Amino acid sequence: MLAATGLVALTGPSAQAVQPGRTTAYVSDFNGKAVSVIDTATGAVTASVPVGGFAQDVAINTAGTTVYAATALANTVAVVDTATNTVTATVPLAGIPTALTLNPAGTALYVADTTAHTVEVIDTATNTLTATIPVTGSLQGITLNPAGTTAYVAATGPNRLVVIDTATAAVTTSIPMSAAAFGSVVNPAGTAVYVATAGAGITKVNTATNTVTATISTAVNTTSVDITPDGSTVYGGSPLSSGVHVVDTATDTLTTTVGGFSIPQDVEVNSAGTTVYVPDPVSGTSNVPGYLYAIDTATNTVTTVASGLSSPREVALHTIPAPEITGLSPTSGTTAGGTPVTITGTDLNGATAITFGGTPATGVTCSATSCTATAPAHAAGTVDVRVTTPGGTSSITPAGEFTYIAPTADIDVDLSAQPHLGILVPYLSYTLTARDTGPDAVDSATVTASLPPGATATNLSPGCTVSSSTVTCVYGAIANGTAVDKKFRVPLHLLSLGKVTVTGNRTASAPADPNPANDSASVTCTVVSVILTTCP
Repeated sequence: MLAATGLVALTGPSAQAVQPGRTTAYVSDFNGKAVSVIDTATGAVTASVPVGGFAQDVAINTAGTTVYAATALANTVAVVDTATNTVTATVPLAGIPTALTLNPAGTALYVADTTAHTVEVIDTATNTLTATIPVTGSLQGITLNPAGTTAYVAATGPNRLVVIDTATAAVTTSIPMSAAAFGSVVNPAGTAVYVATAGAGITKVNTATNTVTATISTAVNTTSVDITPDGSTVYGGSPLSSGVHVVDTATDTLTTTVGGFSIPQDVEVNSAGTTVYVPDPVSGTSNVPGYLYAIDTATNTVTTVASGLSSPREVALHTIPAPEITGLSPTSGTTAGGTPVTITGTDLNGATAITFGGTPATGVTCSATSCTATAPAHAAGTVDVRVTTPGGTSSITPAGEFTYIAPTADIDVDLSAQPHLGILVPYLSYTLTARDTGPDAVDSATVTASLPPGATATNLSPGCTVSSSTVTCVYGAIANGTAVDKKFRVPLHLLSLGKVTVTGNRTASAPADPNPANDSASVTCTVVSVILTTCP
């Protein structure tokens, strides 16, 4: 009879404070001789990878590129490429493997081989055995401390926790357990091992002294354990109790047991500590085989993630962290768009979209901590900038707020006059200037010049017209810091003697003009005769 495997402690991505990202579960389907790939957000089984034997345990590297599956009777470790969901290599073993764990660097895979009574070490670069460590008895589970320097093997016959120095590949001690040991997990500080000891509950071992310091006997019939990333809570799967025990590590006491299962085989906490995944070969309510459940760690409520699995045993998780925004520079731009914006944050690499108030940005390039993008056009107001990656979409935060400001362009109107005198055709020559003082470019503007009563204008620049002693000049685009001149002439005659005053006024412009104080200019010339005129 093949023994139920213990928990495999996997090294996962760093936890996200705001949201957990997108998690894929890799579940060993024992009877299906396969590894099921499950999108935990949708519950869809996206692939089923045949592994050639009864799938016992699974482990995944930190990058999420490779899954390792222990296969009983085939007696191999199948190496699965997660990009293609195909087996790329098989590593033959001496006996039946029951449990797997990877070192933190992902360079070595440790295999608990129960019938060969050994721990086998596989070099993941070459997929070859590099060491075989004898361990007597039936090996049920294996885990490593966070540094990867020590392996802990849960074994029966006799019941004990075997301690292995990974540097020397040698057993250093065995710690007696009061009941059959099925799995173990090391706390994040590396100071304690929690051992699932079936009839005795959960046993706590001090890693410095290799002694038992506590027994949570109320966590009965525990065969698998895992711990939250902050080390505050241990979860223990109890097939005979049809539940999952919840243990407070500060007091080493059972706080509750979550029900709703049939024979839970494993417990695996996600990298954010928000969810515990539980494979169960039989539903607790419908007797239909093959379920993956999820426990919300905040409320201890249970939901069904996926069904239709073939006797699921163990689960390994890979989470692509959700992106988060910590700052924008600049934090504002014009409604016309086109403002280059630098977005800082975490897990931004692989961005598939950046939106400003729901409108896609252009020119997107990203690293893990920074993105550059060009803000799209948008109505005035403050909007949320959000980054989408394969891990999800960043949360709404004040650090991601961008304010759209309606563009403004201040037009400074100038007017100058120059007499051109003579007996035949005397006239005053006027230059009507529209100068853009910013901050934005002028799209268009209209400036009028009011002439004295009865006066008219000739020789108008393109874009200017005259009607009822008014010259109207239409200007096109004017760049910030530049000016455009329009010219016209006012002929002189005997009735023009005295003061001749012409006033120029901005009557329209786009975008809005923020400063009306400089929107007009006036010039007065003194006409003594058609051959004697002065202008300032």
